[in-house]
Amino acid sequence: MPRRRQLRSYGGRALKSLETAERFTGRVESYRQYRPRYPAAVVDLLQAECGLNSDSQIADVAAGTGLLTGKFLERGFSTTAIEPNAEMRQVCGQLATQFSQLRCLPGSAEETGLPQHSIDLITVAQAMHWFDFSRARSEFVRILRPRGWCAVVYNERQMSGDAFHDRYEKLLRDFGVDYAKVQRQHLTWERIAAFFAPSPMKRAVFSNAQSLTLEALQGRILSSSYMPKADHPRHREMLAAIADLFDEHQQDSRVQLKYDCTVSYARLS
Repeated sequence: MPRRRQLRSYGGRALKSLETAERFTGRVESYRQYRPRYPAAVVDLLQAECGLNSDSQIADVAAGTGLLTGKFLERGFSTTAIEPNAEMRQVCGQLATQFSQLRCLPGSAEETGLPQHSIDLITVAQAMHWFDFSRARSEFVRILRPRGWCAVVYNERQMSGDAFHDRYEKLLRDFGVDYAKVQRQHLTWERIAAFFAPSPMKRAVFSNAQSLTLEALQGRILSSSYMPKADHPRHREMLAAIADLFDEHQQDSRVQLKYDCTVSYARLS
């Protein structure tokens, strides 16, 4: 992410959050259609472990287009989606046509805008690495009810192990605008455990995968904030490389992109 001189109307931290939120502008439809979904087992786990019931209030922070939000809504839970990016928030808000128990609000992990002690479970899916940990933790403690829970969910892409996944990773490194920098921000389980400390963190892993056509493979890659958009000089070259990758590894006109869906969760106090 390029560094900018601090603007008078924003503090440095607020400006960084604003820049992060805008990374996905123009990628929202690709994100909604082609990002991997979350296994139903994630909700099963959190419902059982966190003691969720019909009165529980869930906040999905940095909810994006609502891929995890929707899973809780389908189970009947009252869920507030907090999302700083206006385009993503608009798409997430469309879930309200199906689920009356949704609220979709502007805000960030550091400033959710939610009332004090109003939430039983905070979820963060595929976004924790963008947060200011200290400020986000303080905000989460503020909005959680006593002995409330927080869960950090990631679909962690298989980065090697066979020819397709090796070449997929190489394509991202070859064409990603700031791929290496974003990768360095990604979280180890030790850093997530430190976020929850002194509460002991629990962890579960579920297998997940996408079966992708060429169009879906292109969309999946373009949904990443570090990949060249249509106005980038290397965009057409990237599309050609994606097509070559697909042609070499497709079976029955599809490729399989594999993930471990990790759920790290604990009480937060």
